[in-house]
Amino acid sequence: MQIGGNPLLQEMQSIKGEISPNSIAPSSLRQVGNTSGADFADLLSQAVGHVSELQNTSSNLATRLDMGDTSVSLSDTVIAREKASVAFEATVQVRNKLVEAYKEIMSMPV
Repeated sequence: MQIGGNPLLQEMQSIKGEISPNSIAPSSLRQVGNTSGADFADLLSQAVGHVSELQNTSSNLATRLDMGDTSVSLSDTVIAREKASVAFEATVQVRNKLVEAYKEIMSMPV
């Protein structure tokens, strides 16, 4: 099964257009620039860091909601938690594909 990058990119851009300007954590939305010549390890590290930021934001909002902070709504907390969950699941899937590719390469005859 192969996933094309172009339809996925178009879907991500359409979802980005639906995000309100008053997003929960606007600093967590960042654009990956021109990645030609970029080191794969750096890109992977940035992606894992972004997932970690989403999880920290989700945890922070949940704590603030539990403490009775009136500036945090339940819907913001649930949305942040779902974003973190989806990002984590995507990271796990990428890891699984990388491990699968590594095993396939290692099993190739030299």
